[in-house]
Amino acid sequence: MTFMERWKQRARHLKREVYALYLACKDPRVPWYARILALCVVGYAFSPIDLIPDFIPILGHLDDLILIPLGVAAVIKLIPPPVLSESRDKAQAVLSQQKPTNWIAASVIVLIWLLLGAASLLVVQRVLQS
Repeated sequence: MTFMERWKQRARHLKREVYALYLACKDPRVPWYARILALCVVGYAFSPIDLIPDFIPILGHLDDLILIPLGVAAVIKLIPPPVLSESRDKAQAVLSQQKPTNWIAASVIVLIWLLLGAASLLVVQRVLQS
């Protein structure tokens, strides 16, 4: 197996794990704190917009390579094993048919970028007026 094939396989596995976490969030056996963390990780992972855009060299891909796997690892430790196993099975079945997208998370990230842009414009305006 080549280097690229291994990375693609790991990416598919990570995508399946993230979707399994999403499904696990709906299970009442999962503690509330695990649900909150899982929803944050899932929302960010499935958002079509990244907090750090991918076109920014190095940093753009670091968030995907570091933040998502760390978040997934943390949430997996908080979810009861039987729930996680069931969710993984369901995720495998669903992902073989479609690709989920979280538009709410995308909207939140767009809002953050817009607020940062507006704040930057205000700072620039005040500096120019001084």
